Amino acid sequence: MFGEITDRHFEEFLAAAHRYGTAKLMLCSSGNLSWRVGDLALVSGTGSWVPALQREKVAVCNIADGIPLNGVKPSMESTFHLGVLRERSDVNVVLHFQSEYATAVACMKRKPTNFNVTAEVPVHVGREIPVVPYFRPGSPELAAAVVEAMRNHNSVLLTNHGQVVCGKDFDQVFERATFFEMACRIIVESGGDYSVLTEAEIDDLESYVLGKKS
Repeated sequence: MFGEITDRHFEEFLAAAHRYGTAKLMLCSSGNLSWRVGDLALVSGTGSWVPALQREKVAVCNIADGIPLNGVKPSMESTFHLGVLRERSDVNVVLHFQSEYATAVACMKRKPTNFNVTAEVPVHVGREIPVVPYFRPGSPELAAAVVEAMRNHNSVLLTNHGQVVCGKDFDQVFERATFFEMACRIIVESGGDYSVLTEAEIDDLESYVLGKKS
């Protein structure tokens, strides 16, 4: 096999991809997924359908230089996946998805500046969600913008494109993507008539969650 990567890693990667698809975080060939395993990364292959991903469509890439090792061409968005993994030692999984409501928000002319409609958003998705302007999918400009936005954030919104979240493992990424979509559904279905948590409420919430208060 490839370094530390075993059959079990492929099986776990495919199971996560199918789980995200079952949750309707992406459709058909939209979206892509990566997972750090030591100095290598498993990356969904270009043109693959993540919800029904098969092993022969999974690329094994060097994180340092992006070179695929198993003859499978990685997703066109692998540049930002690997870039985030290089910049964030705390991150092992990166997911680019296009869920229904969050993508609707990504296409709005007047996008929300605050997504903190429920406690789950600042706690799990992020207190601030950067909005990346539109760049062609797969372009160096998009990759650079995503990597820069995710240096200090775990979730970003891509204008007229979709979303990216990252995390330490598959569960954390699933949680972030799911609550991201939930927040956007609230925003859309409220018709814009929604309230958000105040900065003081978020500060208090974060202190409570982090165990700083009894």
